[in-house]
Amino acid sequence: MSGKNVSINLINTIEGSLLEDFFPAGWDMRKIDACCSNPSEAILDRQPWWNEGFEPIPCEALADFDAMLGHEIALQIRLAREAGRKLALILPVGPMGMYRWAVYFLKEWGVRCDHLYGFNMDEWSDAEGNTLPADNPGAFRFAMEKAFYGPLGELTVPEKQRYFATREVLPTYAERIADLKAEGALLEVIFGIGRVFHIAFWEPHFAAEFSTDEEWKKQTHRLGAKLHPLTIEQNALTSFKSRTTLVPARANTIGPGLFLQADRIIGGADGVLGRGMQWQGMSLWVTFRYGPTRWIPSSYMPTLPGRLFFLKELAGPLGAECN
Repeated sequence: MSGKNVSINLINTIEGSLLEDFFPAGWDMRKIDACCSNPSEAILDRQPWWNEGFEPIPCEALADFDAMLGHEIALQIRLAREAGRKLALILPVGPMGMYRWAVYFLKEWGVRCDHLYGFNMDEWSDAEGNTLPADNPGAFRFAMEKAFYGPLGELTVPEKQRYFATREVLPTYAERIADLKAEGALLEVIFGIGRVFHIAFWEPHFAAEFSTDEEWKKQTHRLGAKLHPLTIEQNALTSFKSRTTLVPARANTIGPGLFLQADRIIGGADGVLGRGMQWQGMSLWVTFRYGPTRWIPSSYMPTLPGRLFFLKELAGPLGAECN
């Protein structure tokens, strides 16, 4: 029977479909949908579980986003240096446009970065955690050297203080960061939000392996992590010009045992594709509104102090539109 009151959507058609067991078991799809049903102007409404020091920052355009996020990164590096403190930064490859501006501001201010320790949060891998060579254009290390460390020139971070998520080095992150914090260093986490709400490549389906959130929170890293199919497609669209066959199905990644240690966070959401299309609006709304749970890794980020910059277009309204 058809009629104007009939609702046909994912939630009431998923039973018996190819998607029935596709999404992580702990997702409440009705709750996710409710998160995305708010008016766009409500995106800044504070939630009870947000940290008092957490601040969402809307940006009008991508150019503004890149500059504002880059300024925030450079400012935190500068402030740590002026305070005479070491700074450990957990760094993403995505978003990326902010690094050009971070370099610009650091050079304008003449800020040397020998107090900085950079820990890349993830890297493509095989099942054993082996990664691409550093000179491979697809490697995250290659991207970081080209976008940030190289352009800083004589102000750059010493090579011995740059850490990448290889099979050998990633397992040492927790101890290295603990030692730095024991010396008075600050830890700041820079991050994007995945299509399936991951932070780094810490995927939501990992939650099924742990009986409690507290056990989940202790996990510092994973080698050769199995990525969710939506993560593969996200990266096919954003990093490989739609060529799914080039996207690895696994990655090395930090876990909540590291990213939840942050003294401060700097987040970025810029997932707008053009012509009214986007991929990150749901990710942003659910991060802000779902409430902390290990099944939505990004839901913990608003519980930490810091800033999350996002393109205003991602706030929606989210709904059907022909493009």
